Amino acid sequence: MVSLISGIVTEGLIYCIMAFGVYISLRILDFPDLSTDGTFPLGMAVATACLLHGVNPFLCLLLAFAAGALAGTVTGVLNVKLGFRDLLCGIITMTALYSINYTIVGKPNEFLSMDTVTLFSLIGSDSPLFKYRYLIISALLAIFFKLILDLYLSTKSGFILRAAGDNENLVVTLAKNPGKVKITGLAIANGLISASGCIYLQYIKSFNVSAGTGSLVIGLAAVIIGMTLFGRLRFMKPTMGVIFGMIIYKAFISLAMLVGLESKDTNLVVALLFIVTLVLSRYKGKA
Repeated sequence: MVSLISGIVTEGLIYCIMAFGVYISLRILDFPDLSTDGTFPLGMAVATACLLHGVNPFLCLLLAFAAGALAGTVTGVLNVKLGFRDLLCGIITMTALYSINYTIVGKPNEFLSMDTVTLFSLIGSDSPLFKYRYLIISALLAIFFKLILDLYLSTKSGFILRAAGDNENLVVTLAKNPGKVKITGLAIANGLISASGCIYLQYIKSFNVSAGTGSLVIGLAAVIIGMTLFGRLRFMKPTMGVIFGMIIYKAFISLAMLVGLESKDTNLVVALLFIVTLVLSRYKGKA
């Protein structure tokens, strides 16, 4: 039971970094970025290629963030500069990333050897914490990205980013270009999503070109659950709500598997979870 709970929390902490990106694109910018399903495996592809060539895992993480930010920038440029609709921009980028991810790794599937040095190798086998290395490192990484994002959103630039989704006129009043702000926000969002994919690859040590399918839905579920259950708690920042939302989501999926549902039925569980959460949010709004 302890190992099961540890696994649920670990995956929740890794995926919550991806949910931070979805929070920025959907909640702040009001931009349904479908490229999430391509950006997550982009981070996995970059990590796979780097680790196979002996690159430092921390440098892998930085490169994955940069690659994701570049993908987000492309999506933003398609929307802001070329005037494509947001959904279409995400679809175009996601489609292109499928081929790019395949090209980076060179094959649709790849596995890392068990002795490959990863972020989780920081805790050696001689440490008393070795058994919980995945949980500890995941928690440290999630806290790091949470604090960095909270710090950024509290700056003037972060304030302008938050205003871009709700009040573009305010952004113009502050002598800023709303289009550039949106591109910056999408770059940060996809950088976080790709970084999450990089960490997840180092956790499972296997790459699949289709691994990102459903990432946007997973991130959206975490954001909705987190904002519905914890959004009104003034002492809790939205990013912490997203973390709890992702852990709750992962717990529900694991519970569904434990009671005998097959993997093909998890989408039904997600749909029901969405309905319950949205109904709760409506009742809270009326209260």
